[in-house]
Amino acid sequence: MTSLARGLHVIRAFAGVDRRLTIADVSRATGLTRAVVRRCLYTLRELGYAATDGRTYFLQPRILNLGYAYLSTAAVPIAAQPVLEEMSELLGEASSVAVLDDGAVVYVARAATKRIMSVTLGVGSRLPAYCTALGRVLLSYLAEEQVAAELGKVEFVTHTKHTVTSRKKLEEILLQVRTDGYALNDQELEIGLRSIAVPVRNVVGAVVAAMNVSAQASRVSRRELIERCLPVLQAAADRLGSQLPPSR
Repeated sequence: MTSLARGLHVIRAFAGVDRRLTIADVSRATGLTRAVVRRCLYTLRELGYAATDGRTYFLQPRILNLGYAYLSTAAVPIAAQPVLEEMSELLGEASSVAVLDDGAVVYVARAATKRIMSVTLGVGSRLPAYCTALGRVLLSYLAEEQVAAELGKVEFVTHTKHTVTSRKKLEEILLQVRTDGYALNDQELEIGLRSIAVPVRNVVGAVVAAMNVSAQASRVSRRELIERCLPVLQAAADRLGSQLPPSR
């Protein structure tokens, strides 16, 4: 299983836009030796998951099969897409559903709009949990020891002048999120981007995901996110949750 773990580590090194890497690049990104990286890339190429131009390596479309196996069978992505599309059409704003994974939020469903932000997001995108509304919702509903474990993984980065990088302050925010039932993020990840998120609970009330609405700060104020978008968002999250069975 060590070889499998190394192969997956190599695949993750290619995360990014038009990512072409040399063996040395992958070695630096993964901490694996060049000899190990070379063997992994050779295997991935033989299986059709990667290709090379003689110097650099890049992933092939077949790699999507690995993620699609989850998206096509997991309850949350399947049920979420039509709910998000209906909500985005109603509000005229982008919306997403995400789950927590190793200190990050992973987008499992998304409905975008024609309005462009510099943060390009799609299914499979990962963002830090500590400075996103989705992440704060998911963190706030964990058990106390789980929150401590997740925050222990965080490398606080100042993305903008608004980013909260104090663990103590973040813990206070998480308590407030749990009290309010929603999280509002105001330009902490990117200047000009505001978002509001709520928990998605399955049929037995367990929080299994988070759902958000995001908008340009120049068009949508904090007050509008709360007064206009939040009720619609909460109704959509309830609708999605009513379709989700208890986790096994």
